Amino acid sequence: MKKLNEVTSTVIPLPIEDVDTDQIIPARFLKATTKDGFGENLFRDWRYHPDGSPKQDFVLNNPIYRGEILVAGKNFGCGSSREHAAWAIQDYGIRVVISSFFADIFKGNALNNGILPITVPEVFLNRIFQEVEKDPNAELTVSLQDQTIKIINTDEVQSFEIDPYKKMCLLNGYDDIDYLLSLSPKIKAFEANHLQ
Repeated sequence: MKKLNEVTSTVIPLPIEDVDTDQIIPARFLKATTKDGFGENLFRDWRYHPDGSPKQDFVLNNPIYRGEILVAGKNFGCGSSREHAAWAIQDYGIRVVISSFFADIFKGNALNNGILPITVPEVFLNRIFQEVEKDPNAELTVSLQDQTIKIINTDEVQSFEIDPYKKMCLLNGYDDIDYLLSLSPKIKAFEANHLQ
């Protein structure tokens, strides 16, 4: 996985509550066996008409909104446990998702795929939406090391919590297997000292 420490980016605002994993990546696109290519079908039914033409009123089709940070309404990632939802978000180029509440399984899948899901109070979430509505070029700085989000235009800062193990994995670009492999020298040293 790609290391994640600090991200400064404009925002993709999605102020919709209860976004489920079937809306993130519809079930008909789950046939692939690799993670590649899912980004083109992220929010497929919201982004495109049945004939494949883009829906002009959807945020991902609006050239004003680009960036590596998706800001979503409460209860993002609910519904089925499909890991493909995280694959689609990651493949699209989003590194951070901010909401006031995440479904637990989605949150775990995101962290396991190099995406940082950040839970913030609704008041701060609404401040982000307000600032982006005023200025679509408004940027956020997310520091995983400091566990903070800053709205650059206003200097408002919000801290967030993250599991220490998952934080270490994201900072180093590790999935669970990479982490175990990183312990290989210690394991070999232990074996050398204890298996004689």
